[in-house]
Amino acid sequence: MGIYSRYVVPRLVAVAMRNRMLVPYRQRVAGMATGRVLEIGIGSALNLPFYGSGVSEVIGVDPSPTLVAIALQRRPGLPYQFDVVAGSGERLPFEDRDFDTVLTSWSLCSVTDPIQVLREARRVLRPGGRLLFVEHGRAPDADVRRWQDWLDPAWTRLAGGCHLNRKMDDLVSGAGFRLDQLRTGYARGPRPMTFMYEGHAQPR
Repeated sequence: MGIYSRYVVPRLVAVAMRNRMLVPYRQRVAGMATGRVLEIGIGSALNLPFYGSGVSEVIGVDPSPTLVAIALQRRPGLPYQFDVVAGSGERLPFEDRDFDTVLTSWSLCSVTDPIQVLREARRVLRPGGRLLFVEHGRAPDADVRRWQDWLDPAWTRLAGGCHLNRKMDDLVSGAGFRLDQLRTGYARGPRPMTFMYEGHAQPR
């Protein structure tokens, strides 16, 4: 891993994710979490203020040591237990049926194998547990999809592995989840980067 990927990209991601436009998405998705929560791809832990009183513990996992260190700085003063571990979403270092909620926010775009990450999420969920997610991905409009496909190779290299054209609802369903709610639509900004998928699902 080069200097750009190890040190520069994580800090650029941390800055980009502070966009205030994303706050309502964070409020809605994190606000639905309950019990013991696993956040896959926690990054710099910007969802922490939006977890509600029904959350007893949040554990984050992220492959970037730089982002893990930033996230851990947010621990003081939280009303629930919080920890972060460095690791891959494709091989979560947790037991089966260990969490009440698994949450992803703008992280499935950049993992190597999103289906495997989602299968791991299903594995660690307790019976009755839920996957909560907000992600950007493949747009429904043909002209936007053409731009996404054209831009994706260069964008992926520059943006730390982020893909523009993953169809998130199909990935969630394909990993063995039943979609209970799905909201989609464009956020403000360039359309190839801002088609959002927001919802929750349960293991089938």
